[in-house]
Amino acid sequence: MRPVTIDEGRRLQRISRTVKDPVKLRRVIVVLMSAQGQTVKDIISLMQVGEDCVRDVIHAFNERGFDALDSKWSGGCPKTISDEVREHICLIARTSPPLTGRSLRSPPGA
Repeated sequence: MRPVTIDEGRRLQRISRTVKDPVKLRRVIVVLMSAQGQTVKDIISLMQVGEDCVRDVIHAFNERGFDALDSKWSGGCPKTISDEVREHICLIARTSPPLTGRSLRSPPGA
C-alpha cells in the first residue's frame, strides 16, 4: 500500500463514520487497516473477505484514489431479447383473455 497522507487518513476516517453503503464501508476499512500496517492475512481474518478482494481494493486505491471506494454498479445482465420482442410480449400480457363463457376457475370441460 502506498503511504497515505494525513489529509487522506482523516478523509478515510470521516467516510468510515458517515458512509451508508456497506460495500464502500468495507473498502474504506480495508484501506485504513492496510495504511496502518496490517497485513493482508490480518485484514482477511478480521473482515471475513477473500485475499483477492483485499488485494483488489488496495491496488485500486493505489491507482485511482478515493474513486476506487465507490461501487460501480452496472446495468445488470445484457439484453437477451430485442426491444421489439419485449413490446410484443408486453402487448400480449396486457390483452384480456377471450370470453369463452366459462369461468377461469372452472376446470376445462366443465
